[in-house]
Amino acid sequence: MAKKYTRRKFIGQASCAALGSTTLLSSLGSLLGTNKLMSTSLETPGDYKALVCILLAGGNDSFNMLLPYGESEYAEYAATRSDLALPRESLLPINTQTAHGKNFAIHPSMPEIYQMYQVGNLAFLANVGTLIEPIQNEQEYESGLKKIPLGIYSHSDQIQQWQTAAPHSREAIGWGGRMADILQETDTTTGISMNISLSGRNVFQSGQNTLEYSISNRGDGVQGIEEFRPGWDSNRGFLNDLRDQSLKDMADQMYANVFQQTMGTLTGQTLESLDAFRSAIQQVAPFNHTFGEHYLSQNMQMVARTIAANSALGSRRQTFFMTFGGWDHHNEVINNQEYMLGVVSRAVGDLFSALGEIGLTDKVTLFSISDFARTLTSNGNGSDHAWGGNVLVAGGAVNGGDVYGQYPDLYIADNPLMISRRGNLIPTTAADEYFAELIRWFGVSPSELETILPNIRNFYSPESGQSPIGFLP
Repeated sequence: MAKKYTRRKFIGQASCAALGSTTLLSSLGSLLGTNKLMSTSLETPGDYKALVCILLAGGNDSFNMLLPYGESEYAEYAATRSDLALPRESLLPINTQTAHGKNFAIHPSMPEIYQMYQVGNLAFLANVGTLIEPIQNEQEYESGLKKIPLGIYSHSDQIQQWQTAAPHSREAIGWGGRMADILQETDTTTGISMNISLSGRNVFQSGQNTLEYSISNRGDGVQGIEEFRPGWDSNRGFLNDLRDQSLKDMADQMYANVFQQTMGTLTGQTLESLDAFRSAIQQVAPFNHTFGEHYLSQNMQMVARTIAANSALGSRRQTFFMTFGGWDHHNEVINNQEYMLGVVSRAVGDLFSALGEIGLTDKVTLFSISDFARTLTSNGNGSDHAWGGNVLVAGGAVNGGDVYGQYPDLYIADNPLMISRRGNLIPTTAADEYFAELIRWFGVSPSELETILPNIRNFYSPESGQSPIGFLP
């Protein structure tokens, strides 16, 4: 009996089979945008919005990113964190609009983040994490009556669950991919996916009928089929035209089997999308803002250029994904974070400075995710894998200058949210609520939320008409 293949399975297998053969064939899976299959579900047609996701891979020690500042709360923090505590006089203190009973501060290496918070374009969400259903305290966690996410201390499980919003399974479909499957921008004429990655293949942007479109932060962003080198300038245009025509001729041939026919179709579509993307990016005027040299800032420059080209690309909605790895700080937390949080701060500031030049800051929302937070107590030179932690969200539409969610007490003994003596906190806000807020702002109908976030009804009623958290309108 012959096997039945879904379109996505066939494309995925075809892409895998092509790996290693040529630069062209090995890049088809990541370059091809396939989201012109279904009608759009946007609540507000005609406008433009973008989501920018930064994955801090490895587990950010986020209770040193956002930390208590009041004297008694800081003393509690310092006693628990011991050699991992930052000096109080070094911190960047902030005010909040929401009454928490606590005062807060930001890591001293994040001046751009601090400034965006101060002007109301950035907010923090406290103690958020992967959850299947609410868990109120250690007793509920230990009882076995509550469903616990798979592998809460596992890098591979948690990094996947933040991208899939499915902590009950190990599926490989991301919530950004599910969202793109629903929206399917029918007004896009370039064939370029609404999901654009600067970190190659990823789970977040992978849907049933949608693949991410991979770009680089160099040149015009196009990956996969290289232009002839500048050293060939005298014949460069002729050679590139000859290359393209030869590849198109290959794609137009009548192949002997369905695999070759499909690969021929993908080749032709990929060439068209490459040309369309390159042309759109080349129309964007240079920004006045000077971007940082780190690759994360360079990624943000390409994101800003792509956003500026949204009309030329025919895009009403775009998501961007990038990974900044190296956060598994079992050693040297203090020194590593001093550098790495500074990189994040500069990159976020770079993006929104550029977007301000083109008047699109209120159309773009950036958000951070990470595997998990880390233990509040020290292992002697660093911190280890934990659970609930703090994230940031930025943009002109953000109801900023505030800390959302419940920032937990940081003492260990008799703390109802602690599930170990190492300082592992049960999340008080589900990642699903965080994602639902972003998805609603993006323009997806509330009726589609449960399709994208399968556990959302355990935390929020999509029909309520209310924001799940409140950091976005």
